[in-house]
Amino acid sequence: MNRSKYIKWGLWLITFLLIAVMTVIFSLAKGEIDIPLSKIYNILINRNNDLEYTVLKEIRLPRIILGLSVGGALSLAGVILQGIYRNPLVEPYTLGISGGAALGVAFAIVAGLNFSVGSFMLPASGFVGALITVFLVYILSVRKGKIHTQNMLLIGVMVSFIASSAIMFIMATTTNENLHNIVFWVMGSLDETNKDLIKVAVIVSMLCLLISYIFIDPLNALRLGEDKARHLGINTDLSIKLLFIISSLLTGMCVSIAGVIGFVGLIIPQFMRLIVGSDFRILLISSFLTGGGFIVFCDTLARTIVAPNELPVGVITGIIGGISFIAILINLNKNTKNI
Repeated sequence: MNRSKYIKWGLWLITFLLIAVMTVIFSLAKGEIDIPLSKIYNILINRNNDLEYTVLKEIRLPRIILGLSVGGALSLAGVILQGIYRNPLVEPYTLGISGGAALGVAFAIVAGLNFSVGSFMLPASGFVGALITVFLVYILSVRKGKIHTQNMLLIGVMVSFIASSAIMFIMATTTNENLHNIVFWVMGSLDETNKDLIKVAVIVSMLCLLISYIFIDPLNALRLGEDKARHLGINTDLSIKLLFIISSLLTGMCVSIAGVIGFVGLIIPQFMRLIVGSDFRILLISSFLTGGGFIVFCDTLARTIVAPNELPVGVITGIIGGISFIAILINLNKNTKNI
Protein backbone atom coordinates (compact mmCIF):
# COMPACT_ATOMS: atom_id res chain seq x y z
CA MET A 1 0.00 0.00 0.00
CA ASN A 2 2.73 2.45 0.96
CA ARG A 3 4.71 1.59 -2.15
CA SER A 4 1.80 2.36 -4.47
CA LYS A 5 1.19 5.61 -2.59
CA TYR A 6 4.81 6.70 -3.02
CA ILE A 7 4.70 5.81 -6.72
CA LYS A 8 1.55 7.91 -7.10
CA TRP A 9 3.20 10.81 -5.28
CA GLY A 10 6.27 10.54 -7.49
CA LEU A 11 4.13 10.66 -10.64
CA TRP A 12 2.31 13.73 -9.35
CA LEU A 13 5.59 15.48 -8.56
CA ILE A 14 6.93 14.73 -12.04
CA THR A 15 3.69 16.12 -13.49
CA PHE A 16 3.88 19.33 -11.45
CA LEU A 17 7.54 19.77 -12.35
CA LEU A 18 6.85 19.31 -16.05
CA ILE A 19 4.00 21.83 -15.90
CA ALA A 20 6.29 24.33 -14.16
CA VAL A 21 9.00 23.81 -16.80
CA MET A 22 6.51 24.28 -19.64
CA THR A 23 5.23 27.45 -17.98
CA VAL A 24 8.80 28.79 -17.75
CA ILE A 25 9.44 28.07 -21.44
CA PHE A 26 6.13 29.73 -22.37
CA SER A 27 7.05 32.78 -20.29
CA LEU A 28 10.46 33.03 -21.95
CA ALA A 29 8.87 33.03 -25.40
CA LYS A 30 5.97 35.41 -24.81
CA GLY A 31 6.11 39.15 -24.25
CA GLU A 32 6.21 42.46 -26.08
CA ILE A 33 8.85 40.81 -28.26
CA ASP A 34 7.83 37.23 -29.09
CA ILE A 35 10.71 34.79 -29.41
CA PRO A 36 10.20 31.43 -31.20
CA LEU A 37 10.56 28.45 -28.88
CA SER A 38 13.04 26.81 -31.26
CA LYS A 39 15.43 29.76 -30.93
CA ILE A 40 15.47 30.21 -27.15
CA TYR A 41 18.16 27.62 -26.41
CA ASN A 42 20.51 28.83 -29.17
CA ILE A 43 20.05 32.47 -28.17
CA LEU A 44 20.92 31.79 -24.53
CA ILE A 45 23.90 29.56 -25.32
CA ASN A 46 25.36 31.19 -28.44
CA ARG A 47 24.06 34.77 -27.98
CA ASN A 48 22.93 34.81 -31.60
CA ASN A 49 20.91 37.99 -31.25
CA ASP A 50 22.00 40.77 -28.92
CA LEU A 51 18.49 42.21 -28.45
CA GLU A 52 16.74 38.88 -27.88
CA TYR A 53 19.57 37.68 -25.64
CA THR A 54 19.29 40.83 -23.52
CA VAL A 55 15.51 40.43 -23.27
CA LEU A 56 15.82 36.80 -22.16
CA LYS A 57 18.76 37.13 -19.79
CA GLU A 58 18.23 40.56 -18.26
CA ILE A 59 14.43 40.88 -18.22
CA ARG A 60 12.53 37.60 -18.49
CA LEU A 61 14.81 35.15 -16.69
CA PRO A 62 15.09 37.30 -13.52
CA ARG A 63 11.29 37.72 -13.46
CA ILE A 64 10.77 33.99 -13.87
CA ILE A 65 13.24 33.12 -11.13
CA LEU A 66 11.64 35.65 -8.79
CA GLY A 67 8.18 34.39 -9.72
CA LEU A 68 9.10 30.78 -8.97
CA SER A 69 10.56 31.80 -5.61
CA VAL A 70 7.73 34.12 -4.56
CA GLY A 71 4.97 31.80 -5.75
CA GLY A 72 6.56 28.81 -4.06
CA ALA A 73 7.14 30.75 -0.84
CA LEU A 74 3.56 32.09 -0.63
CA SER A 75 2.09 28.65 -1.31
CA LEU A 76 4.38 27.06 1.26
CA ALA A 77 3.47 29.69 3.85
CA GLY A 78 -0.21 29.11 3.12
CA VAL A 79 0.08 25.34 3.59
CA ILE A 80 1.94 25.77 6.89
CA LEU A 81 -0.50 28.32 8.32
CA GLN A 82 -3.51 26.25 7.30
CA GLY A 83 -1.88 23.29 9.03
CA ILE A 84 -1.28 25.30 12.22
CA TYR A 85 -4.83 26.67 12.41
CA ARG A 86 -6.55 23.65 10.83
CA ASN A 87 -8.46 26.19 8.76
CA PRO A 88 -8.38 26.02 4.93
CA LEU A 89 -9.39 29.69 4.65
CA VAL A 90 -6.22 31.00 6.33
CA GLU A 91 -3.63 32.49 3.99
CA PRO A 92 -0.26 34.23 4.49
CA TYR A 93 -1.86 37.69 4.52
CA THR A 94 -4.49 36.83 7.15
CA LEU A 95 -2.17 37.59 10.07
CA GLY A 96 -1.60 41.17 8.97
CA ILE A 97 1.92 40.56 7.68
CA SER A 98 1.15 42.05 4.28
CA GLY A 99 -0.52 45.07 5.90
CA GLY A 100 2.55 45.73 8.05
CA ALA A 101 4.89 45.38 5.07
CA ALA A 102 2.72 47.65 2.93
CA LEU A 103 2.63 50.25 5.71
CA GLY A 104 6.43 50.16 5.95
CA VAL A 105 6.78 50.67 2.20
CA ALA A 106 4.18 53.46 2.16
CA PHE A 107 6.09 55.27 4.90
CA ALA A 108 9.38 54.87 2.99
CA ILE A 109 7.82 56.24 -0.22
CA VAL A 110 6.26 59.26 1.51
CA ALA A 111 9.51 59.97 3.38
CA GLY A 112 11.46 59.72 0.12
CA LEU A 113 13.84 57.12 1.54
CA ASN A 114 13.96 55.24 -1.77
CA PHE A 115 15.55 58.32 -3.38
CA SER A 116 17.71 59.61 -0.51
CA VAL A 117 19.05 56.24 0.69
CA GLY A 118 18.62 53.84 -2.23
CA SER A 119 16.08 51.64 -4.01
CA PHE A 120 16.77 48.79 -1.61
CA MET A 121 15.04 50.83 1.11
CA LEU A 122 11.58 49.86 -0.18
CA PRO A 123 12.00 46.11 0.36
CA ALA A 124 13.96 46.77 3.55
CA SER A 125 11.16 48.98 4.91
CA GLY A 126 8.58 46.41 3.90
CA PHE A 127 10.46 43.63 5.67
CA VAL A 128 10.85 45.73 8.83
CA GLY A 129 7.12 46.49 8.76
CA ALA A 130 6.35 42.78 8.40
CA LEU A 131 8.65 41.88 11.30
CA ILE A 132 7.04 44.49 13.56
CA THR A 133 3.60 43.11 12.71
CA VAL A 134 4.70 39.54 13.39
CA PHE A 135 6.17 40.62 16.73
CA LEU A 136 2.94 42.39 17.75
CA VAL A 137 0.71 39.48 16.75
CA TYR A 138 2.96 37.02 18.56
CA ILE A 139 3.24 39.05 21.78
CA LEU A 140 -0.50 39.72 21.94
CA SER A 141 -1.30 36.04 21.29
CA VAL A 142 0.91 34.53 24.00
CA ARG A 143 -0.68 33.76 27.36
CA LYS A 144 1.35 32.09 30.10
CA GLY A 145 4.02 31.06 27.62
CA LYS A 146 1.56 29.38 25.23
CA ILE A 147 0.29 30.53 21.86
CA HIS A 148 -3.48 30.60 21.48
CA THR A 149 -3.92 30.05 17.75
CA GLN A 150 -7.49 31.33 17.55
CA ASN A 151 -6.55 34.54 19.39
CA MET A 152 -3.58 34.92 17.05
CA LEU A 153 -5.87 34.67 14.03
CA LEU A 154 -8.28 37.31 15.33
CA ILE A 155 -5.47 39.64 16.41
CA GLY A 156 -3.84 39.26 12.99
CA VAL A 157 -7.05 40.25 11.25
CA MET A 158 -7.43 43.32 13.49
CA VAL A 159 -3.80 44.34 12.96
CA SER A 160 -4.37 44.01 9.21
CA PHE A 161 -7.36 46.36 9.40
CA ILE A 162 -5.38 48.89 11.44
CA ALA A 163 -2.48 48.78 8.95
CA SER A 164 -4.88 49.18 6.01
CA SER A 165 -6.48 52.20 7.66
CA ALA A 166 -3.06 53.75 8.28
CA ILE A 167 -2.13 53.21 4.61
CA MET A 168 -5.36 54.85 3.46
CA PHE A 169 -4.62 57.82 5.71
CA ILE A 170 -1.14 58.16 4.17
CA MET A 171 -2.57 57.85 0.65
CA ALA A 172 -5.20 60.51 1.38
CA THR A 173 -2.65 63.02 2.61
CA THR A 174 0.28 62.50 0.23
CA THR A 175 1.11 63.72 -3.29
CA ASN A 176 -0.26 62.16 -6.48
CA GLU A 177 3.17 60.77 -7.38
CA ASN A 178 3.55 59.05 -4.02
CA LEU A 179 -0.03 57.81 -4.27
CA HIS A 180 0.68 56.21 -7.65
CA ASN A 181 3.84 54.52 -6.36
CA ILE A 182 2.07 53.14 -3.28
CA VAL A 183 -0.91 51.81 -5.26
CA PHE A 184 1.29 50.14 -7.89
CA TRP A 185 3.48 48.52 -5.25
CA VAL A 186 0.51 47.27 -3.22
CA MET A 187 -0.94 45.51 -6.28
CA GLY A 188 2.22 43.41 -6.65
CA SER A 189 4.86 43.17 -9.37
CA LEU A 190 7.82 40.98 -10.33
CA ASP A 191 9.57 43.89 -12.02
CA GLU A 192 12.58 43.72 -9.69
CA THR A 193 15.95 44.58 -11.24
CA ASN A 194 18.12 44.10 -8.15
CA LYS A 195 19.70 40.66 -8.63
CA ASP A 196 20.80 40.51 -4.99
CA LEU A 197 17.16 40.69 -3.88
CA ILE A 198 16.27 37.93 -6.34
CA LYS A 199 19.04 35.78 -4.88
CA VAL A 200 17.67 36.45 -1.38
CA ALA A 201 14.21 35.32 -2.54
CA VAL A 202 15.61 32.08 -3.99
CA ILE A 203 17.74 31.27 -0.93
CA VAL A 204 15.01 32.06 1.63
CA SER A 205 12.30 30.12 -0.21
CA MET A 206 14.45 27.02 -0.79
CA LEU A 207 15.88 27.05 2.73
CA CYS A 208 12.43 27.37 4.32
CA LEU A 209 11.15 24.52 2.13
CA LEU A 210 13.92 22.26 3.41
CA ILE A 211 13.40 23.35 7.03
CA SER A 212 9.64 22.79 6.78
CA TYR A 213 10.24 19.09 6.14
CA ILE A 214 11.70 18.82 9.63
CA PHE A 215 8.17 19.54 10.89
CA ILE A 216 6.36 16.93 8.81
CA ASP A 217 5.33 14.86 11.86
CA PRO A 218 4.07 17.86 13.87
CA LEU A 219 2.08 19.17 10.91
CA ASN A 220 0.47 15.80 10.24
CA ALA A 221 -0.26 15.35 13.94
CA LEU A 222 -1.82 18.83 14.23
CA ARG A 223 -4.46 17.71 11.73
CA LEU A 224 -5.94 15.76 14.64
CA GLY A 225 -5.93 18.78 16.95
CA GLU A 226 -3.42 20.13 19.47
CA ASP A 227 -4.53 17.86 22.33
CA LYS A 228 -4.23 14.66 20.30
CA ALA A 229 -0.92 15.84 18.87
CA ARG A 230 0.43 16.26 22.41
CA HIS A 231 -0.71 12.72 23.25
CA LEU A 232 1.32 11.53 20.25
CA GLY A 233 4.43 13.09 21.80
CA ILE A 234 4.53 16.29 19.74
CA ASN A 235 5.72 19.48 21.41
CA THR A 236 2.91 21.52 19.90
CA ASP A 237 3.81 24.87 21.47
CA LEU A 238 7.38 24.82 20.16
CA SER A 239 6.34 23.46 16.78
CA ILE A 240 3.67 26.12 16.29
CA LYS A 241 6.08 28.90 17.28
CA LEU A 242 8.77 27.74 14.85
CA LEU A 243 6.30 27.11 12.02
CA PHE A 244 4.82 30.56 12.60
CA ILE A 245 8.30 32.08 12.31
CA ILE A 246 8.97 30.18 9.05
CA SER A 247 5.68 31.22 7.45
CA SER A 248 6.14 34.82 8.62
CA LEU A 249 9.66 34.95 7.19
CA LEU A 250 8.40 33.62 3.85
CA THR A 251 5.51 36.07 3.70
CA GLY A 252 7.57 39.06 4.80
CA MET A 253 10.22 38.29 2.19
CA CYS A 254 7.64 37.96 -0.61
CA VAL A 255 5.71 41.10 0.27
CA SER A 256 8.81 43.23 0.78
CA ILE A 257 10.28 42.26 -2.62
CA ALA A 258 7.24 41.73 -4.87
CA GLY A 259 4.41 43.57 -3.10
CA VAL A 260 1.03 42.11 -2.21
CA ILE A 261 0.18 39.19 -4.52
CA GLY A 262 -3.07 37.76 -3.26
CA PHE A 263 -4.81 34.37 -3.44
CA VAL A 264 -1.66 32.31 -4.15
CA GLY A 265 -1.26 31.09 -0.57
CA LEU A 266 -4.99 30.38 -0.37
CA ILE A 267 -5.99 28.78 -3.66
CA ILE A 268 -2.90 26.66 -4.47
CA PRO A 269 -2.99 24.64 -1.20
CA GLN A 270 -6.74 24.08 -1.78
CA PHE A 271 -6.12 22.61 -5.23
CA MET A 272 -3.24 20.49 -4.01
CA ARG A 273 -5.35 18.96 -1.22
CA LEU A 274 -7.96 17.98 -3.78
CA ILE A 275 -5.33 16.39 -6.02
CA VAL A 276 -2.70 14.80 -3.75
CA GLY A 277 -4.45 14.69 -0.37
CA SER A 278 -3.68 16.21 3.03
CA ASP A 279 -0.43 14.43 3.90
CA PHE A 280 2.18 17.16 4.34
CA ARG A 281 4.95 14.93 2.98
CA ILE A 282 3.58 15.50 -0.52
CA LEU A 283 1.52 18.64 0.12
CA LEU A 284 4.48 20.92 0.91
CA ILE A 285 6.57 20.25 -2.18
CA SER A 286 3.50 20.04 -4.47
CA SER A 287 2.24 23.43 -3.31
CA PHE A 288 5.72 24.93 -3.70
CA LEU A 289 6.13 23.75 -7.30
CA THR A 290 2.59 24.61 -8.37
CA GLY A 291 2.62 28.01 -6.67
CA GLY A 292 5.81 28.98 -8.49
CA GLY A 293 4.42 27.90 -11.85
CA PHE A 294 1.14 29.71 -11.16
CA ILE A 295 2.85 33.03 -10.45
CA VAL A 296 5.04 32.75 -13.57
CA PHE A 297 1.96 32.03 -15.70
CA CYS A 298 0.03 34.96 -14.21
CA ASP A 299 3.00 37.29 -14.70
CA THR A 300 3.20 36.26 -18.36
CA LEU A 301 -0.47 37.16 -18.78
CA ALA A 302 0.13 40.46 -16.97
CA ARG A 303 2.92 41.32 -19.42
CA THR A 304 1.03 40.38 -22.59
CA ILE A 305 -2.70 41.09 -22.17
CA VAL A 306 -2.40 44.87 -22.57
CA ALA A 307 1.09 45.01 -24.15
CA PRO A 308 3.09 47.23 -24.41
CA ASN A 309 1.61 48.24 -21.05
CA GLU A 310 1.88 45.92 -18.06
CA LEU A 311 -0.68 44.95 -15.45
CA PRO A 312 0.29 44.27 -11.82
CA VAL A 313 0.52 40.51 -11.37
CA GLY A 314 -1.66 40.79 -8.27
CA VAL A 315 -4.58 41.76 -10.50
CA ILE A 316 -4.28 38.53 -12.51
CA THR A 317 -3.82 36.28 -9.47
CA GLY A 318 -6.83 37.94 -7.82
CA ILE A 319 -9.10 37.33 -10.83
CA ILE A 320 -7.99 33.75 -11.48
CA GLY A 321 -7.76 32.88 -7.79
CA GLY A 322 -11.17 34.33 -6.96
CA ILE A 323 -12.94 32.53 -9.81
CA SER A 324 -11.15 29.27 -8.98
CA PHE A 325 -12.02 29.51 -5.30
CA ILE A 326 -15.71 30.08 -6.08
CA ALA A 327 -15.62 27.07 -8.42
CA ILE A 328 -14.14 24.92 -5.65
CA LEU A 329 -16.83 26.01 -3.19
CA ILE A 330 -19.61 25.29 -5.69
CA ASN A 331 -18.13 21.85 -6.39
CA LEU A 332 -17.84 21.07 -2.68
CA ASN A 333 -21.45 22.15 -2.08
CA LYS A 334 -22.64 19.88 -4.90
CA ASN A 335 -20.71 16.94 -3.49
CA THR A 336 -22.13 17.58 -0.02
CA LYS A 337 -25.69 17.58 -1.36
CA ASN A 338 -25.09 14.33 -3.22
CA ILE A 339 -23.85 12.71 -0.02
